[in-house]
Amino acid sequence: MPLGRPVPPVVLSPETHGELEAMTRSRSLPASLVRRARIVLLAAQGLSNTEIAERVGLSKPSVGLWRHRFLAQGLLGLYDEPRPGGPRRIDDERIATLLRKTLKTKPVDGATHWTCRALAAETRLSKSTVQRVWRAFGLQPHRQKSFKLSTDPFFVEKVRDIAGLYLDPPDHALVLCVDEKTQVQALDRTQPMLPLGLGYVEGVTHD
Repeated sequence: MPLGRPVPPVVLSPETHGELEAMTRSRSLPASLVRRARIVLLAAQGLSNTEIAERVGLSKPSVGLWRHRFLAQGLLGLYDEPRPGGPRRIDDERIATLLRKTLKTKPVDGATHWTCRALAAETRLSKSTVQRVWRAFGLQPHRQKSFKLSTDPFFVEKVRDIAGLYLDPPDHALVLCVDEKTQVQALDRTQPMLPLGLGYVEGVTHD
């Protein structure tokens, strides 16, 4: 019986392997994208498309499609966003470097996060390339979410008391509310900062 067309091998650099591993551990990326990252990692281990299909719950043609997309376009080939035109001009090592700088470093000028312009100058890539990679990986360094977790053991009781003043105030009651001054923010946070990651924004406590 004639054999089918040989499946091209998938060889990963340490940087690309690390980014794919991070994608499979992400809880914020779409499940389909996480599955595609698993496909590439399993392919790099030498598994056939049939074996990979059984492990990830997809058809053999679908596995072959994403293997081919990765070999042709690298990490960005795993995304659904259409990429018309000629072949891409940035390899996976430069993408991995860009992601690592975005997630693990700060600008030398003391800024709290990278801007598209600053990172483009640092990596010698175009602004449009940085924007495209950030968008593909769900990175938004300029955004933060604030959260506040109270460690007060009587927190619930105090909330009930305060809510009661608003919902059913006693006669002649006066309620005063004190908040931080506009544009003056706490330097020390009561909870550790949640770092920027693939698919989610940085989180800090609202102190």
